[in-house]
Amino acid sequence: MTKKWTYFLGLTLLITLISSGFKAFEPEKLEGFHVGDDEVINYLVPTKEETEKVYYNLPFTGKSYVGFKQAIAIKESLGKYRLVNTFGYMGKYQFGKSTLRTIGIYNTNEFLKSPKLQERAFKALLARNKWELRKEIRRYEGRVINGVRITESGLLAAAHLGGAGSVKSYLRSNGRNGFTDGFGTNLRSYIKRFGGYDTSNILANPKAKVRLD
Repeated sequence: MTKKWTYFLGLTLLITLISSGFKAFEPEKLEGFHVGDDEVINYLVPTKEETEKVYYNLPFTGKSYVGFKQAIAIKESLGKYRLVNTFGYMGKYQFGKSTLRTIGIYNTNEFLKSPKLQERAFKALLARNKWELRKEIRRYEGRVINGVRITESGLLAAAHLGGAGSVKSYLRSNGRNGFTDGFGTNLRSYIKRFGGYDTSNILANPKAKVRLD
């Protein structure tokens, strides 16, 4: 009995001795780099929808011609005159070199540097496309194709995206034949997005060119 009691006493002393040689680990706190016990950290991370939104401080232009230009410019380039995309399309309204040549512009460097030239180029191309689509505008305006009401401004916007020929093919096939650009944007989306604007001030002209001065 005495031996058993001595054994347990010795074991208790050994455990006490060993445990006294270790101290509980306390992390070092550097001033300015730690959070107090009474502090709360809140992480505010934007959602996917919020990161995809872009806010513009633009005047309200409604469905006017100015509103039409503004809406297309935002979609094409975020309104940046000097933007050149990965496919080589240039400026606020994203013109290709061949299209620029048809309206009388050959110096692309000057084109990129001149907002006035770009605005004139946009209007000249609209005049050409309105002439090319004059019969389609009369025939299809007001109809619904692929769930989208056809309007003059929608067709002109679609022609800006894929050319007047593509728009004709789309309409005549009742929406079955549709152009899609390198970014996956199709004619239907432009006809819908830019429909209902007032483009009556654009005079159809098959030979419209940009005045250089």
